[in-house]
Amino acid sequence: MYVAAPPPVTPLAGLEPPGIHASTAGDTREGAATLHVRRRARNVLAGHRVIVGGRLLARGDSTTLPGRTVVLQMLGRHWATVARAHTNARGRFLLRFVPRHIGSARLRVRLHGEGRPLAARRIGRLNVYRQVQASWYGGGGSLACGGSLTSSTMGVANRTLPCGTIVTLHLGSRTVRVPVVDRGPFVAGREFDLTSATRRALGFGDTGAVWSTR
Repeated sequence: MYVAAPPPVTPLAGLEPPGIHASTAGDTREGAATLHVRRRARNVLAGHRVIVGGRLLARGDSTTLPGRTVVLQMLGRHWATVARAHTNARGRFLLRFVPRHIGSARLRVRLHGEGRPLAARRIGRLNVYRQVQASWYGGGGSLACGGSLTSSTMGVANRTLPCGTIVTLHLGSRTVRVPVVDRGPFVAGREFDLTSATRRALGFGDTGAVWSTR
C-alpha cells in the first residue's frame, strides 16, 4: 500500500456530528437540464486527487449541452465550490480537486447559469484519510466509554479521541463508520485497536495499516 507523508490533522470542512449519515439523492431537475454523474472517487488519501465526471443533457431528451459551467461543491456550514469545469461538445465534464485535510463531507455537482443554479445532484460522502497503524482485540469485559465488549460490538479503541467520536476506516474495498468505545492500544506506533466485529467488517488481519478520517 502506498504510504503518504502524514497530512495536517485539521478536520475537513463539512465534518458532520457523530451518527449522521449522508443519503445519495437522485437527479434534481430544475430548469432545462439534467446532470448524470458516472465517475467518482470518494475514498482518497489527503493530498491525492478527487475526480468526478459525468454528462449534462437537456431535460427530457438526449440533447447534449456543451460549454456550460459545472461545479463540485462540499457541504460545511454551507455548500462551498471546490472545483469547476466546462462541458465539452458532447456535454461531458470532469471535475478535479486535491483535498489537503482529513475528514468526511457530503458532495454535490451543480450546473450554474444566469445567476442561479439550474440543476444539482448529490453524489454521497467524500472520505479523506490518513494512513495509520492498527491492531485488534476481543474477549469480554467493560469498555472505558461504557457498556461491555461483546463479539458484536462495533467500535475502536483510541488513547485520546473523545468517547463516541465517529471514525471512518477504509481498507481495500471496504469502509466502516464506527465510534470510539474504549481506550488503547498501548503499543508504540499503533493508533487504533479494532473490536473483533469491526475487524471482520473491514476484512482486517492482526496488525497493519488502515486508512482513517481521524
